[in-house]
Amino acid sequence: MAPDFLVTHSGGFHADELLSSVILTRLFPHAHLVRSRAREWICPAPDRIIYDVGGDYDAASRIFDHHQRAAPMRDDGQPFSSFGLIWRHFGQDYLNAMAVPALDIEALHTAFDVDFVLPVDLMDNGALAPSAAGALAKLTLPVLLETLKPAFDDGHPDAGERAFHEALSIARSLVEATIRQKAAKLRAESIVLRAIAAADRGHILELPMGMPFRPAIVKAGADHLLFVVHPRESDWCVIGIRRSDAGFELRADLPAAWAGLAGTDLEMASGVIGATFCHNGRFIAAAKTREAVLEMAHIAVSSVIGWDSDGGRP
Repeated sequence: MAPDFLVTHSGGFHADELLSSVILTRLFPHAHLVRSRAREWICPAPDRIIYDVGGDYDAASRIFDHHQRAAPMRDDGQPFSSFGLIWRHFGQDYLNAMAVPALDIEALHTAFDVDFVLPVDLMDNGALAPSAAGALAKLTLPVLLETLKPAFDDGHPDAGERAFHEALSIARSLVEATIRQKAAKLRAESIVLRAIAAADRGHILELPMGMPFRPAIVKAGADHLLFVVHPRESDWCVIGIRRSDAGFELRADLPAAWAGLAGTDLEMASGVIGATFCHNGRFIAAAKTREAVLEMAHIAVSSVIGWDSDGGRP
């Protein structure tokens, strides 16, 4: 039965109940969101879902708190916040409401939990400090959301409610954008895997458009690939492939002689008519046509491994 009320605590807000509210208000748009600590609201009842308050975790009774003794833990011993509990029980329904394809829901549910939900859970429980982000500590999502709280001396009676709902709108945008991007990466993966099969053992991967490609390359174990080419709005580009997610080192750089050149200078240095630009960092270059950018890619492969530019085959 759909709830009439979504109940969380009043007072200062944190990322976990804000993000929980994002999920629940999408699934139950007609329910009234109540922020209260009054006993009559935070006791389980058939007409409500209670989260981040109430001192109990009982999915059957639709109460999802984590502040009590014997608080709920993940299978690996890491703590849940209310966000983790709500995602655990309602996340797949939320993804379905976001029109994620059924075949991708389980994978996306897990990926979002690991990358987005778990860090919020850990920070809310004090198991991970913002300082772990170093110089970016003040830019972590939980810290940024809490900056939206009203000032301590804002005496307006509606200040807290107004701030909560403004923060909820921002949190919703971030969650939905993240879900859309992760869903897009799963769509891209299937396209890239087909392109890898078509490339066979060549060193150049041609894609029909710009898209995330490294995860699928890693998944396929396609260590032989060195460069990716694809069309853009009005030209084509060739891009290097990073060795890892953690850094910017490439499997292969574009030729040093091209670095920072454009137009006629690059055409002369590369010998490719239609070459238009090469970044000084040698990780991306562009050309006017597919034929020109493929020629650049073949030359780049040859400069790395000493083979001729026939698509990367010996």
